[in-house]
Amino acid sequence: MLNGDEFGRLFETFERTAFRLETLNVYDVEDEREEFEAFLAGKPMPPEWSDNPWVRSMTDLGKSVSRVHVLSSPLTDYLRYELSAYPGNITAGETIGIIDLARQRVTGLPDHDFWLFDDAEVYRMHYTESGKFVGAEQPASAHVDEYRRYRDIAQAAAMPFADYWGQYH
Repeated sequence: MLNGDEFGRLFETFERTAFRLETLNVYDVEDEREEFEAFLAGKPMPPEWSDNPWVRSMTDLGKSVSRVHVLSSPLTDYLRYELSAYPGNITAGETIGIIDLARQRVTGLPDHDFWLFDDAEVYRMHYTESGKFVGAEQPASAHVDEYRRYRDIAQAAAMPFADYWGQYH
């Protein structure tokens, strides 16, 4: 299982595409705690919220970054925070879709997060019950087709983030 630093290096080495399926209602990210508290207090968010430099570091190289977040309304405080940052990710070039299970029924998706790099490498994300990242496990290569299907189902069912946010929030 890859830890945070080892896993982070994958974002420097993929060549073309990175896709993420997100499924949790809360992610316990130590680096976000102060910012999350500021968000809850209604304070202004940092400038990178308008154009995410992490995403841009990949898209400026011509790489594609996309995600689908599977969630269920009403949103948790954490999801309100995370989704409020998505416009800056989109400005930086990420494509984001939302599947709101309170509004639509989608079958055939896993109940866990994963990243799919270059249509060839899959990493299943593991978290504690409170949403703290434990590590990323690479399933056997025989499962890559399965994860490509998950990606295709998610992308076909997802509402573009701007449409979702404009319609429901």
